[in-house]
Amino acid sequence: MLSYQHIYHAGNLADVHKHSLLAWMLDYLTRKDKPVSYIETHGGRALYDLDADEARKTGEAAQGIVRVRHWFEADHPYAKCLSQTSDLHGENAYPGSPLIAAQTLRDTDTLTIAELHPSEHNALELALPTATVRQADGFAMAHSMLPPTPRRGLMLIDPSFEVKDDYETIPGHIKKYVRAWNVGIIVLWYPILTSGAHANMLKTLANDHPDALRHEVRFPPARPGHGMVGSGLFVIRPPFGLAEQAANLKTRLDQVK
Repeated sequence: MLSYQHIYHAGNLADVHKHSLLAWMLDYLTRKDKPVSYIETHGGRALYDLDADEARKTGEAAQGIVRVRHWFEADHPYAKCLSQTSDLHGENAYPGSPLIAAQTLRDTDTLTIAELHPSEHNALELALPTATVRQADGFAMAHSMLPPTPRRGLMLIDPSFEVKDDYETIPGHIKKYVRAWNVGIIVLWYPILTSGAHANMLKTLANDHPDALRHEVRFPPARPGHGMVGSGLFVIRPPFGLAEQAANLKTRLDQVK
């Protein structure tokens, strides 16, 4: 437990899927002159060096954002975050979801992010000095603060799934979050695995939240024998226009060989 570090996978195709749609949703929320709450249950370190030994070891960024960055026009919210990160931290820097949120949201908005891993938490605090960063179990933190103030907003649930019970317990957490925060957008990222470990979780979620947007993309494994062959987002109360954005991205990702 607590062995997972996202630097090995930062900027891979799953990140492109997750982060491009997250940036779009946050941009959508900030079009209105009303404050927003952003909550993230598993933040990671927020800022990644794609030239680090860990990232180069797996080569996932080279197959991901390095290869497909040109897909996104300069005015796309994701492209803006990528450019801002490169300008501030160098061409090999990559923003994790907490940094994407910090770059997209405004001074009137609030960011609360949990990260339990000690070294990842320390790096997260350094990367986001103006955010509320807690070294805590993200699921428990979310339960303790819902509904947030302000009430408009989005929560990203992005666990590593190294705790195998997550597949069984996540639907119960989300069911309670939805009841406690009746206007919040709740987003779960999950891996699509050759083992099918995610399947029962998604069946339960779909039964509990039939109006949610379930969006999945498939891509080749990062290396022979790698069990992740796709990326999924389950979005409760999806913003208007998200389905179209997701469909456009899927068309591109489905062409990756």
